[in-house]
Amino acid sequence: MARGINARTSRALDPAAQARIWQLRQSSLGLSMAMKGDAKSLSFVEDTAVAPERLRDYIARFLEIVRRHGSTTGVYAHASVGCLHVRPVINLKTDAGVRQFEAIANDIADLVLEFGGALSGEHGDGLVRGPFNERMFGAELYKAFRTIKRTFDPAGLFNPGKIVDSPPLTANLRYGAGYRTPEPITFFDYAEHGGLGRAVEMCSGVGACRKTLDGTMCPSYMATRDEAHSTRGRANALRLAMTGRLGETGLGDDAVFETLDLCLECRACKAECPVGVDMARFKSEFLADYYGRHGTPLRARMLGRIHELSAWASPFARLLNPCLTSAWLRVVNEHLLGLDRRRALPPWATRTLAAQWRARRAPTSPSSVVLFNDTFTNYYHPEIGMAVAALCDGAGIGVELGPHVCCARPLISQGLLAAARRRGADTVRQLHPLAVSGKRIIVLEPSCLTALRDDVPALLRGTAQRQAREVADACLLFEEWLEGALENGEAALTFRAGPTRLLLHGHCHQKSLGLVPPALALLGRIPGAEVVDLDAGCCGMAGSFGYAREHFDLSRQIGERRLLPAARALTKNEVLVASGVSCRHQVRDLAGVSARHPAELLASLLVQ
Repeated sequence: MARGINARTSRALDPAAQARIWQLRQSSLGLSMAMKGDAKSLSFVEDTAVAPERLRDYIARFLEIVRRHGSTTGVYAHASVGCLHVRPVINLKTDAGVRQFEAIANDIADLVLEFGGALSGEHGDGLVRGPFNERMFGAELYKAFRTIKRTFDPAGLFNPGKIVDSPPLTANLRYGAGYRTPEPITFFDYAEHGGLGRAVEMCSGVGACRKTLDGTMCPSYMATRDEAHSTRGRANALRLAMTGRLGETGLGDDAVFETLDLCLECRACKAECPVGVDMARFKSEFLADYYGRHGTPLRARMLGRIHELSAWASPFARLLNPCLTSAWLRVVNEHLLGLDRRRALPPWATRTLAAQWRARRAPTSPSSVVLFNDTFTNYYHPEIGMAVAALCDGAGIGVELGPHVCCARPLISQGLLAAARRRGADTVRQLHPLAVSGKRIIVLEPSCLTALRDDVPALLRGTAQRQAREVADACLLFEEWLEGALENGEAALTFRAGPTRLLLHGHCHQKSLGLVPPALALLGRIPGAEVVDLDAGCCGMAGSFGYAREHFDLSRQIGERRLLPAARALTKNEVLVASGVSCRHQVRDLAGVSARHPAELLASLLVQ
C-alpha cells in the first residue's frame, strides 16, 4: 500500500490460467452489453483518453455527468495510458432516451476538451465522434480536414461522413424513438428476454462471430468469410425482417430463408458470443413460421421424424442395409429428398440396444443411474450403449436402460416445433419419475443433452415445463458423469495402456455446454496416453445439415479446416475420439477414418 492506494496482483504462470485471464478481457466488451430488455449499455462515449495523471479526477467528473443525466455505467480502462471504456445504459427506443444519449455525448465532449484529452484515444473517429471533430480540433484544422477530403475524394465516395461533414449523432440509430420491438407468438419461451424480438436484439454487433482462427463460432462464416453467414449477419437480417425494415422482404421471404439456411445450429454462438445470441433456436423458430407460410418440405418431415422411421425400418435391417450403399437408392434420395448422392446413409443395427440390454447378465445391485436410450444409440450404434453397461458393471454401479424416447432434437432442427413440443412432453412424462427418484440420467449424444437441458424446457409451459426442468437437472453427459464419479470416489475403474495419442474432437453442443474438459480428464486416465484437444471447430455435418445436396460442399469445406486433415494424418498408435454421431459419420464419409466414442474406447481398455 502506497499513498493510500490499494493494489492487488494475481500471478498466472501456466498457459491455461493466462488464457482464462485473456478470455475475460476479450469478453468484457460483450459482457458489458449483455443486458436484457430495452435499455442497453451503449458505446457512444467510450474510448476517450486524458493524461494518466489526470485520470482519477476525469473519471469522477465523467461518472457525475452520467449520474446527472439519470443513467448508470460500468468503467474499464487502459489506465496506464489514460484511455477509458465507458458505456452508459440508455433506452434508445424512447424520445427521452434519445435526448439523454445526445446530452451525455455533448457533455462528455466538453469534459474531454476541458481535460485536454482526445475523444478517440484508441480506435479512431467515425459516425459517433465525427459530429464533435470541429469542436475538438478547432475551425481552422477542421477546414483543412475538409480541404484534404474534397481534394482526394471530391464525390465523397470513401467513408462519407466519418471524419468531416458527419451527420447528426442521432441520424443513424439502430432503433430510435419510432422503433417498436415485434412481439410474435412463439413456440419457445423467451420470457427472460421479454420475447423473441428482444432476444434477437441481444446481438450488439461486437463481431466475435467473425473470428477464423480458433473456437467454433461461426462455422459457415469461417468457410465463406461472408458477413451474411455470420451470427451477426443473420441476427441483423432477422431483426430487420421482423420489423419490416427490408421493404417488401418480410419474415417469410425466401431471401431471409437463404440467410438463415447455412446456420448449422451448432449452438457455438450461445457459448462463444459474449451476449449469448442463440441463433440455432432463432433458426428453428423461423423455420416453423416459414413452413407455416409455405408448406413443410418432405425432407424436413422425414428427417425430423427419424425416430419413427428408425423404429419402422430396424426390424428389416438385414434386408434394407445392402440397399443403402447402392447407387440407384442414392440417386432416388437425391431427387426425392435432396440428400446428396455422395453421402452413404448409416446402416441399422441388426439388434437394437434394447434387445441386447435385455439379454445381458446384469449385476444384482440396484440401479443408481439410467442410460438415456436415444435413437441413434438404440438403432444404429448399440455397441456404445453396451460399452457403458460394461463400464458400470466394472465399477459396481447399477445401471438401467431408460425408456426408448426421443429428445426431440431432429424435430427442433427441422423447425417442426409443434411436433417437437408433443414429443418433448411425452419424453418428460416418461423420464420425470426417474429424475425425481434421484437417479442420474446419462446421455451419450451431446445434441440430445442440449435438447433435454435447454430446448425441451423452453418449448413446454406450466407443470410440464417445471417437470422438464427437473428432468434437465438430472441429465449428465456420459463423460461428465463418469469423470465426476471417478474423481469423487463414487466409482473405481482400472484401464490398461492403449493408444499413445488420443485426438479429441468435441461435439459443438458439447463445447457449448463447457463439457470438453471432463472428456479430456476422463481420457487422460488411460495409462501412457497423450490427450489432445483438436479445437477443430465444427465437423461440418451438424446432424442432417451435411446430407443436404445444397450443403454438401460447404459441409466438406468446414470439415477440411482442421478435422479431416487431422483424421487423415493419424498414425498407427493414434485414435480420433468423438462423442457426436454426426462427427463420426463425417470423418468416416470424407476421410475414411473410424472415430470412436469415449465409452467404446474406455470399455475396450477396461481391466476386469
